[in-house]
Amino acid sequence: MEKDPFKEVDLIVRDRTKLMIMYFILFSVTMLFGGLISAYIVSSSGQYWVHVTPTATLWFSNLLILLSSISLISSIKSMKIGDVSTAQNKLIATLVLGVAFAVTQIVGWNTLADKGAGWGTESNDQGLIAYSWNRIDDLIKSDAVYGEDFDVRVNGEALLYNTDSQELFAPNDPLMVKPITSKVIHLTNSSGSYLWVLIVIHLIHLSLGLIYLAANLYRVYQGIITPEDPIRLRVLGVYWHFLGGLWIVLFTILFLL
Repeated sequence: MEKDPFKEVDLIVRDRTKLMIMYFILFSVTMLFGGLISAYIVSSSGQYWVHVTPTATLWFSNLLILLSSISLISSIKSMKIGDVSTAQNKLIATLVLGVAFAVTQIVGWNTLADKGAGWGTESNDQGLIAYSWNRIDDLIKSDAVYGEDFDVRVNGEALLYNTDSQELFAPNDPLMVKPITSKVIHLTNSSGSYLWVLIVIHLIHLSLGLIYLAANLYRVYQGIITPEDPIRLRVLGVYWHFLGGLWIVLFTILFLL
């Protein structure tokens, strides 16, 4: 059967349009995150800042998101060569890994929150609940070990900590004469709200990504996505790989810098 050249052109235009729309969406998301990250870096300069050691669960989430991207790439390749059954199975694996990634995120942040790190809530004088980030007083009172689970830094230098008195001291006070704990608690993480917003937006995009994955898995089963028309999987791949890269960037900023 002779191919219709006009139909082929229409399909090429449609595919490019779908990809361009996704690229535009991700460009907008990148600009949003770039602005928030820049604001965080500027506002945190010269402030007392809590550096938290990531939990093993959060480290494991990095592996899960990487494996999910590899699985999705393999699924797309299988679809392109006409192996629909293998593409389905690998897409299922991607979804399972994505859900596991979401679970490790929730468990990891809850573990940090239990120690006073990560985001949490606290009551103000009026009894209203407010969100906060890395509550230094809670960290000091918890089982978290200073120097291992967390430390407090200013201009890149870690503050000194007396485990007996549970007091913090300036880096240039090696004899620990003048405690500055109350000052640190008052001024710590003034830009933490930016991080809170970054994580919330990340989790929202993760939820959308999981829904998008499930929707495309359904389309494969229904025969809507075929070896002759795999564009939806390609668009999904662009979004999912971006999501994974975004998390690695956030992980580096939150825990490694």
